[in-house]
Amino acid sequence: MLSADVSLAPAAAAAAGVRPLVRLRDVHLSFGSTPVLKGIDLDVFRGQAVSIIGPSGSGKSTILRCITGLLRPQHGEIEVDGTRVDQLASERDEIELRKRVGFVFQQYNLFPHLSVLDNLIVAPVRILGRDKADATRTAYDLLKKVRLENKAHAYPGELSGGQQQRVAIARALAMQPDLILFDEVTSALDPETVGEVLTVIRDLVRDGMTCVLVTHEMRFAEEVSDAVYFTDAGVIVEHGPANALFRAPVSPRTREFLAHTPSAPETAHAAPPRAPLALDLRHFAI
Repeated sequence: MLSADVSLAPAAAAAAGVRPLVRLRDVHLSFGSTPVLKGIDLDVFRGQAVSIIGPSGSGKSTILRCITGLLRPQHGEIEVDGTRVDQLASERDEIELRKRVGFVFQQYNLFPHLSVLDNLIVAPVRILGRDKADATRTAYDLLKKVRLENKAHAYPGELSGGQQQRVAIARALAMQPDLILFDEVTSALDPETVGEVLTVIRDLVRDGMTCVLVTHEMRFAEEVSDAVYFTDAGVIVEHGPANALFRAPVSPRTREFLAHTPSAPETAHAAPPRAPLALDLRHFAI
């Protein structure tokens, strides 16, 4: 666990009167007749890094899209820093929310016709109304933060996948959000470039940025997360501090999932080794 702000356990934070920055209660969402989320409860406190793990199709990315208002649940409450996301009534309200919530997608979604620098300054200038010179200075600082200060005038097509993803992270930070959501941001990358993106996220967590990560990188999730939620079939099966969930999961389903995930840490409740088969050699002719 790297962050140090409200990296209290949620129960302790609640007892201390600290309200979650992100709060989901009994969230249900269906696509047509297909239920996707079936009563999700989730808390993220300011300064925390929270990871959501689980098998494909379990609802992880859908939770992120509900937090940022891209999807609206049929039932339940979603609150981000006092704003009821499930009750946003206008496009203006949605824009105001997205100024405060950064979202880094699996695909980089950079503007291919703009340089790296212009990708970073276009939204702060047009949406936040910032002075272009000020936005440019901030952009250079962010490129340095993601170790790409020498790529300011390159175009996305000239960058590797890992470099493009780091630009996407810098672009999200340029809006000075209260919260950043990462949706499996390494899944489309070559193995060689995964590490450089994880290093940037690790630095953000150390700096106290509030982050929610959907990830298949289990060891990384254990390292950086204050809390981890395991989802399966649209429900939260188990959640708790990262070390407890990865090393001593309570639910048999969590143990089964981690046992079949190559990058998962060894759990304390792993199945014991099978005893060797005992043979009585007297029954065999030599």
